[in-house]
Amino acid sequence: MARPVTLFTGQWADLPFEEVARLASGWGYDGLEIACWGDHLDVVRATEDDAYVRSRRDVLERHGLRTWAISNHLAGQLVCDDPIDERHRGIVSARIWGDGDPECVRGRAAREMEATAHAAKALGVDVVVGFTGSSIWKAVAMFPPATQEFVDRGYTDFADRWNPVLDAFDAAGVRFAHEVHPSEIAYDYWTTVRTLEAIGHRPAFGLNWDPSHFVWQDLDPVGFLWDFRDRIYHVDCKDAKRQVGNGRNGRMGSHLAWADPRRGWDFVSTGHGDVPWEACFRMLNTIGYTGPISVEWEDAGMDRLVGAPEALEFVRRLAFDPPSAAFDAAFSSE
Repeated sequence: MARPVTLFTGQWADLPFEEVARLASGWGYDGLEIACWGDHLDVVRATEDDAYVRSRRDVLERHGLRTWAISNHLAGQLVCDDPIDERHRGIVSARIWGDGDPECVRGRAAREMEATAHAAKALGVDVVVGFTGSSIWKAVAMFPPATQEFVDRGYTDFADRWNPVLDAFDAAGVRFAHEVHPSEIAYDYWTTVRTLEAIGHRPAFGLNWDPSHFVWQDLDPVGFLWDFRDRIYHVDCKDAKRQVGNGRNGRMGSHLAWADPRRGWDFVSTGHGDVPWEACFRMLNTIGYTGPISVEWEDAGMDRLVGAPEALEFVRRLAFDPPSAAFDAAFSSE
């Protein structure tokens, strides 16, 4: 059976949940990867109010949609981040921000993630996609000099803060799929290795594979799938386009806004960038991934009402099923 293709609602949270469901259904999506912000899903309410959970399911059912995962990137970001500042205040609710005391904010964000696990269970899904934050991303340039002890403390801090959250995931029978992404504790190949080591490779913690973050770092998204094949809990389809090579545009983005031609790379709608999609989908077949393929629309140069249906058509064309039998089986004399 073909894998379901879903639409991640994070970039649509300015619209009512009902409207996003209507649009996605009309385009032909199979379901939604529901963001835990806007009016799409309040995780605390979902743990306390069965009628509220029913209302979310009703919206999906009215439009012939399902959900296989929910996402809480924004709260997850605050669990480990240092510093906590005005950037964070702009992305989370007053319930998490409170008085803005950094350590209290981190604690409330952790409790929000624990609630997210139980909200997922209430909705009948077993994967939560999100970020972790990082106390050591600020040292990515390694200047002022960051000692090995400094880096080690960052992974210890991550484990100390996330292991209790993952205990709640275990209790709910839900898995966390961390999106490997710059600004997180795991942002490339080797930091992913170190992150899994830090928590003892516990099964509650896996990966959301989004190849857009690999492309501009010159990482191989296909090889990553193979090497971490037992940890691929969810797949997001987003693309990125490199714009380096002119001697001026740098990979770090130069603090320039999205779609500025002076940037060294940009997120673009699925199929418009440098992700080797066919090789990626073939590898997903090879590793036996049967979960949803979720389109994450991010493109500052394309209207989302154009990008979302076009991306669906692109994914459906390339995300073909593996063959039911080897092609050379027909050569057998038996």
